[in-house]
Amino acid sequence: MQNLFVTNRQRFMAELKGGVAVIGAYAGMQRGNDMAFGFEQEANFWWLTGIEAADWWVIIDAKRAKTWLVAPTISDTHQIFDGSLSEKEAIKISGANEVIARDDAKSMLRDIAKSHSMVYALGEQPHAEHFDFVVNPAPKKLYDQLARTFNSVQDCRKILAKLRAIKQPAEIARMKKAIKLTMDAFAHIKPLVAAAKYEYEIEAEFSYYFRRNGATGHAYDPIVAGGKNACTLHYVQNNDKLKPRELLLLDIGARVDGYTADITRTYAVGEPTKRQIEVHGAVEAAQKEIISLLQPNFSVEQYQKDVDRIMSKALQSLGLMHGAEDEKNYRKYFPHAVSHGLGVDVHDSLGGPRMLVPGMVLTVEPGIYIPEEKIGVRIEDNILITEKGHINLSARLSSSL
Repeated sequence: MQNLFVTNRQRFMAELKGGVAVIGAYAGMQRGNDMAFGFEQEANFWWLTGIEAADWWVIIDAKRAKTWLVAPTISDTHQIFDGSLSEKEAIKISGANEVIARDDAKSMLRDIAKSHSMVYALGEQPHAEHFDFVVNPAPKKLYDQLARTFNSVQDCRKILAKLRAIKQPAEIARMKKAIKLTMDAFAHIKPLVAAAKYEYEIEAEFSYYFRRNGATGHAYDPIVAGGKNACTLHYVQNNDKLKPRELLLLDIGARVDGYTADITRTYAVGEPTKRQIEVHGAVEAAQKEIISLLQPNFSVEQYQKDVDRIMSKALQSLGLMHGAEDEKNYRKYFPHAVSHGLGVDVHDSLGGPRMLVPGMVLTVEPGIYIPEEKIGVRIEDNILITEKGHINLSARLSSSL
């Protein structure tokens, strides 16, 4: 079987139309004093190379159909303490033609600039103004460096997003492994919920199960939210005491072979109340109806309209909206999007499509959150769009309380 990353680069080269691209890895980020955080790779760079190490580059020349990996300069001290990826291993992982040193790469790029006035690279993060964290500086640093060598630098994020949105069979196989492991973990841990005293006990069980069964670990910070905490959409503290007759929202996914799962279930801690059953049932019914909509060539705009109609009906059935035009309460009790792409990134871009296309994998995750009642319910599955309809890749995991 051909190397996945060679195939990905071939697809990318076809879009470059004889052009050249230079894509960089993330830099390591400081954790404290002289320690770095655990490293996670920039998704586009990983999709093109499979390289998990920091500060590498890849030069892709579509006209010559060649790829060079550019190794960072590693000091002797760094090598002793942290080691580094060898050239042999980098070639084996990526299927690249050659590994070259950073100085040689700079010289090569100056030569390439004589025949290519423009180079492709990763531009600004498109939604960075909404982030409440510092963006990794490496892509911008490389972009600015290329701008000093070439007449122009063109952002290729949209090209890569559209390519990555359509999952190839080898990618789907990896995603199925991540989803299966996540489903197995949920099934293993659900019976433990009744006896758990704190949210962190459940988090620890998932962490152990994932690593014990070969996952890299969590694909994102796990959400283990009891009672009112479930009304904070990205609650990740996971420290509070679990109380009988409250609900526990679990939004968790494993990362396996570079690809992610993203599954949410809401379970009762002890015997659920009538109201909790009612809210959970409304979300469960809405999710099934929303999933049934998914098929190739279905308008994304129409999908959103249908989701609004379905969720409005669910909220009205619970007495949370005063008619279909009650936009204020609609957004209060269902404040997030119902779907996002899934892949290397847990929030993979779908490339801004007008229609759903076979090969796309997306989540369906309706939720209803009632802070005044300390109730938050979300149910999330991972859906593959096929030629004839869709497959719910996480359907085997029961969504019951």
